[in-house]
Amino acid sequence: MTNSTTIYTALIAIALGLTIPQVSLAEAPTIQTQGPVIHLADNLGEEAMLGWCIDTEGRGLSDQLHAHSCKPTGDDVLFTFTADSGLIQSATYADVCMAYNAPNSSENPFGLVACDATDDAQLFAYDDTSMELSLASDPSQCVTVAPTIDDAGPFQSRDLILAACADLDPAFKQWVIQE
Repeated sequence: MTNSTTIYTALIAIALGLTIPQVSLAEAPTIQTQGPVIHLADNLGEEAMLGWCIDTEGRGLSDQLHAHSCKPTGDDVLFTFTADSGLIQSATYADVCMAYNAPNSSENPFGLVACDATDDAQLFAYDDTSMELSLASDPSQCVTVAPTIDDAGPFQSRDLILAACADLDPAFKQWVIQE
């Protein structure tokens, strides 16, 4: 191989590396939380590798939800999903369920409300194959996290939002339901 051929080959390799999108490999979190949680399958940049769990905003009981580092201890990240009813219920606070109750809020469209299995805003569907968590009334809309990470004391948080499933990178929409 001549020197000019080597340089030409290197330039092509560099150009392809800049033009072909890089594939990021999913990295599973290290879930330390004991009990039922609903967490993203991908660690998605959580600094301590704790992953992202559905969580009440602030400390303790709150009427708003977000995604938060899956704390090793902390009862406010404990949630169950019952496929038969479609309800996502707090395992810590009695008779409160996740609801898509503020659809006009870009930061906090999900909250905790008194459980009501007849309220469409509280009914969710989970697809075991795609790992998507969606509104039961509109399976094309997935529960996801915002791209922006915020500091939350020694942990991190993201807004928990709803977006078109087809528009989302799998890392943002694949949930694991841990019982």
